[in-house]
Amino acid sequence: MDKGKTDIREHLLFFAWAVSVIATLGSLYFSEILKYPPCEICWFIRILMYPLVIILGVAIVKKDYKAALYSVIFSGIGIPVAIYLYLIQKVPTFSDSVPACGLIPCSTEYINWLGFITIPFLALTAFIIIFICSFIILKRN
Repeated sequence: MDKGKTDIREHLLFFAWAVSVIATLGSLYFSEILKYPPCEICWFIRILMYPLVIILGVAIVKKDYKAALYSVIFSGIGIPVAIYLYLIQKVPTFSDSVPACGLIPCSTEYINWLGFITIPFLALTAFIIIFICSFIILKRN
C-alpha cells in the first residue's frame, strides 16, 4: 500500500468508534441531563455499548484491526436486545406479555420522534452501524 493512501479499515474503525461515543453520550444525556431513568433492558444495552468506546478507541490508537472481532460480538448481541426493547415499545403483543421490568416499565417511550424513533431505535441504529463497519474490517483483514 502506498504511504500516501489511508487504509479504509482505519476510517471504518474511527467511524465505528465515533458512533459508539455518540451513542454513549446520548444515553448519558437522556439519563443524566434529562433525568430519564433507564429500564432494565436499557441497562443491558448500555452494558453492550459503553465498552465499545474503549475497545474501539484503543484499537484506533494501536491500529489493531483484529479488535473489530470484539465490536462485532458486542454489537451483534446488542442488535437483538435493542430490537426486543423496540418491539416492547411499539408492538402491543410484546408489551402485554413482558413481566415487570424494574421501577421503569420497558414500554416507556421517553422520545417518539416521527412516530418511530425511540431510544431503543437509536441504539439499534448505532449497533447496526458498528456491526457493519466492524464486519467490513474483519473481511478486509
